[in-house]
Amino acid sequence: MRRPSWVPEGTDLDKPNAARVYDYYLGGSHNFEVDREMARRAMELWPELPQIMRSNRAFLRRAVAFLAERGVSRFLDIGSGIPTFGAVHEIARAIRPEAEVVYVDRDPVAVAHSRLLLEDDPHSAVVQADLRDVEDLLDRPEVAGLLAAGEPVAVLLVAVAHFVSDDEDPWKLIATVRDRLPAGSALVLSHAALEARPDQAEDHQELYRRTPTPLTMRTREQVTAMFTGFDLVEPGVVHLPQWRPDQPGTVGEHPERIAGVAGVGFRP
Repeated sequence: MRRPSWVPEGTDLDKPNAARVYDYYLGGSHNFEVDREMARRAMELWPELPQIMRSNRAFLRRAVAFLAERGVSRFLDIGSGIPTFGAVHEIARAIRPEAEVVYVDRDPVAVAHSRLLLEDDPHSAVVQADLRDVEDLLDRPEVAGLLAAGEPVAVLLVAVAHFVSDDEDPWKLIATVRDRLPAGSALVLSHAALEARPDQAEDHQELYRRTPTPLTMRTREQVTAMFTGFDLVEPGVVHLPQWRPDQPGTVGEHPERIAGVAGVGFRP
């Protein structure tokens, strides 16, 4: 495949990429046929996947707005992916015009796109780093500078921790981030959940094992444990549509079919 001009040198165009697959689900244009093919195969197993991804994005929007309305103006978006509709800085600045955002992703395509989008934005930064190397991530100048002021920071781990295996211990990684946060900071987290379709979970995880970003679905109890040291905001860790919906009627009769759980917590 010929490398498009917007793709960084060294990018493997022959393997599907989770960030580009997510972009396809959201209706974006920064994906290739190999990504679309994986998405189509995944949707054969789970036809609701595009709806799930849009619901996850809607949770991000509601959570960022919730925190901005409560005075948070610093956001650290880990696993930010390829910029799509409703980026964090746009949501936050509609409420807090002074909001600062640091986007972090390990994928070079996602990072390249983010830098192109934000090259004229003095209050946003883009860092290529990996949550699994958490000390390196936290020591990057852009991230350290965001934390150094001592003001509350919202850490966003939206659809990210399920790409960290049990052996890599996402609970410990999140605790390391938590311990570097100023008091009053927040954790925003969503995660693929086993409860919705346990009969299909293994097939879906097997599909992602063929990519550089294998997926580990977890129970609500395992996800709730990631909020250790944070005070959960009501309604706690719930199915994606149930977290503070704009209108109760939008939740639907079967929110568990949106196979993800999410929550927000504050660090005392």
